[in-house]
Amino acid sequence: QAQLVESGGGLVQPGGSLRLSCAAPGSIFSINAMGWYRQAPGKQRELVAAITKRGSTNYLDSVKGRFTISRDNAKNTVYLQMNSLKPEDTAVYYCNAGDYYSGSYYPLSRYWGQGTQVTVSS
Repeated sequence: QAQLVESGGGLVQPGGSLRLSCAAPGSIFSINAMGWYRQAPGKQRELVAAITKRGSTNYLDSVKGRFTISRDNAKNTVYLQMNSLKPEDTAVYYCNAGDYYSGSYYPLSRYWGQGTQVTVSS
């Protein structure tokens, strides 16, 4: 399984910000769209944001206007800037490399990171 390495999680108060990073091997990063997923306890994993190779993005409705996904092709890294965090954003966040076509993101099962915990609590 390809090694994607997430970082940047932690404990933050409601209304605070965090930036997650995900470093990927260049051979994967250069040919794939990238996505951030999250999974809260007892819930299914859900797509939070995705970005194509050319930089087009889409977002989960509940994070629109608060989260921003971006990619640095020179560093083979994708970021998730999370602002105005809410307790319901608490989850383990995962990075994924996948395909993007017909307006939708499709994760590739062999390209997952280990996850980083984000906890929003006062």
